[in-house]
Amino acid sequence: MQCAQALECRCRRSTNTKPSTESPPMLRLLLSGLFTMTLLGSATAQSSAPIDVLFRAMGIPELVVIMRQEGQIYGKELEQDLFPERGGARWAAIVDKIYDASRMEATVRNRFDSELAAEDLAPMIAFFTSERGQNIVGLEVSARRALLDESVEEASRTALATMIQDRDKRLDLIREFSDANELVETNVAGAMNANYAFYTGLATGGAFAEDMTEEDILADVWNQESGIRDDTEEWLYSYLALAYQPLADDDLNAYTAFSKTHPGTVLNRALFAAFDEMFVAVSLALGQGASQFLTGQEL
Repeated sequence: MQCAQALECRCRRSTNTKPSTESPPMLRLLLSGLFTMTLLGSATAQSSAPIDVLFRAMGIPELVVIMRQEGQIYGKELEQDLFPERGGARWAAIVDKIYDASRMEATVRNRFDSELAAEDLAPMIAFFTSERGQNIVGLEVSARRALLDESVEEASRTALATMIQDRDKRLDLIREFSDANELVETNVAGAMNANYAFYTGLATGGAFAEDMTEEDILADVWNQESGIRDDTEEWLYSYLALAYQPLADDDLNAYTAFSKTHPGTVLNRALFAAFDEMFVAVSLALGQGASQFLTGQEL
């Protein structure tokens, strides 16, 4: 269902130019959905409030730590793309501050709580603390962590290509799961929101010689939609195929069925809203930080 987002938009820019639309941002890890699962006993020991049990049972704090690692990797790639060998320790410190796990988790938690405040959490907790739920999310988080290794990501994309060529029936189940949760559409929307925030950060920091209006930024982001969608679909399906490879068809079908229920739909939307808010904030801060190096400002 939901696969919590971690957006990394690689925007290729140079000082004194408008954003290029030739190379769309590299979308890596933007999934709105369920991820990790810690033991319920651990969650209960910390708090018995249903929202706390759900938040910890889904392993969101653990997921945020992985996202921080992803962000630090991305920060190095962004430096190489925009201001090679000029970031140094100062840029590393900016990235480290932006990807502060405590602040990231607080942003997600606040929105998560508000989105679910009026909802019955019992069915959500029941599913994700079940043996099946724990197995599913354990596979999800393991795959997410494994994809920190570029060679694993490359291998997962190659495996997906083979599945497509062989018309592997498992892909039908994965597509049904993705469609039930609107994973492609939500991830494309989230990527574009974050890209808009990144452009805005660059523009407000004076990274472009010409003033960029809101309309200019929106137009450039929309010009990238096709590329974002293509990369989203490839990453998404390769990730899901990797994560659910050991999962029985019955378990995957049950996961899809839960996703189609009211509790599943509400939870998916809450997770997307929460992680979207976090990544918009992160992307805006990255754009503002990068603009300082692009304009030669003293930090």
